[in-house]
Amino acid sequence: MTQTSTRPRSLHGRTILVLAMRNLRRQLRRTMLTAAVMVIGGALLIFAFALSDGTHEQWIDSGIRTSTGHITIEQPDFRRSRKLEDRLMTDVRGKAEQALAAPGIAAQVVAVSSRLSVSALASSAQGARPVQVQAVDPVAEARFSTLDDQLVEGRYLETDDRLAAYVGVGLASSLDLRLGSRLVVQAQDADKEIAAQLLRVVGIFRNGVPEVDQSVVHIPLQTAGEWLGSEHDVTNVGVVLKDSTAVAPVSAHLEQALADPIGRGDVRVMGWREANPALAAAIAIDSFGNYLVFGILFIIIAFGIVNTVLMSVLHRHREFGVLQALGLTPGQTGTIVLVEGLTLTAVSGFVGVTLGYLATWYFFGDGLDMAALMGEDMTFSGVVIDPVMVPQFYPVRVGQILAFILAIGAVASVYPALRAARIDIAESMKFER
Repeated sequence: MTQTSTRPRSLHGRTILVLAMRNLRRQLRRTMLTAAVMVIGGALLIFAFALSDGTHEQWIDSGIRTSTGHITIEQPDFRRSRKLEDRLMTDVRGKAEQALAAPGIAAQVVAVSSRLSVSALASSAQGARPVQVQAVDPVAEARFSTLDDQLVEGRYLETDDRLAAYVGVGLASSLDLRLGSRLVVQAQDADKEIAAQLLRVVGIFRNGVPEVDQSVVHIPLQTAGEWLGSEHDVTNVGVVLKDSTAVAPVSAHLEQALADPIGRGDVRVMGWREANPALAAAIAIDSFGNYLVFGILFIIIAFGIVNTVLMSVLHRHREFGVLQALGLTPGQTGTIVLVEGLTLTAVSGFVGVTLGYLATWYFFGDGLDMAALMGEDMTFSGVVIDPVMVPQFYPVRVGQILAFILAIGAVASVYPALRAARIDIAESMKFER
């Protein structure tokens, strides 16, 4: 009995598929026009999202390198207070750096920079202004940040520097600083006393963001430890990863490795979204705009599918009536129409996504230069944007797009399928072919 019941079912399925394919082939012009629209839509979707994902990854990379990384490890109160007393102790810093060097995690890590950041007052013979002093390890910071590549004059910090300062063009202009000029920075030290430190300018940089050019000063970490009495303590450990998709697993590993100090409230592990909410919000808004535009595009395409399949139904009343008279149920009749729509959508979507992927990779794989539209020094949410947008291809994104196209095809085919299923046999016989 099982073989007898299974065989007719498989025959019905094969018959439904054959009838669906025959109709698509019979109405070839209409099928090809609708398929062409779907192919173009799928190709545009791949191009737009590959470019958008690549651009967002560039924004993230630029943003985290001028701030605290994809992941930052710091004392829970530091972000609010910005006080030296809310710093990471040397033992916690050591545990964090050791966890990042663990097998399986180190492969995801591009750079680690331990910084001591303090608000200070910088002064010269020309005047004084508030600054953000960032004490860094020169070698680690050169891998972590891009400031060393934004050199205008002089050089970046070196390992054996003691009293060196690397300043922005805005600060150099306001304090009339040149290479070799001296300046004094004053800040509250570890004993909550005001301490001063003499520095000499060894390099001047231009970041493009006024807030950075006018206030950021890099000095050696060893110098800050002696000046402020903080020794090897830091205010945060920043981590740059291969890409933003690795944030979640690496953060989970760090939280596990630092479970004891986290439990005591001595340390906090934050991803870039939490550490830089302005950038996260800007990317979310841009992504929403992309989804909205392409949602509208595919709603229009969905109406095209409805039109193609529904016109097919309206011209085949007699055929459907004959099929039902020969034994097909109304549900099977509707399934024929549904299979037509899904097949048209699936094939067109797959072809469109494939062509879009290949065309984007071939023509824009090295990047799309938008300098003529954006300018050379465009900033967005406090980040200098690279005008060359390089597409990024994620397998999961291709799957999402194909699923979206199939969903559009399924929804667009439901109404024509219901119309076909509700055809009255007696009435349908009155239709002329």
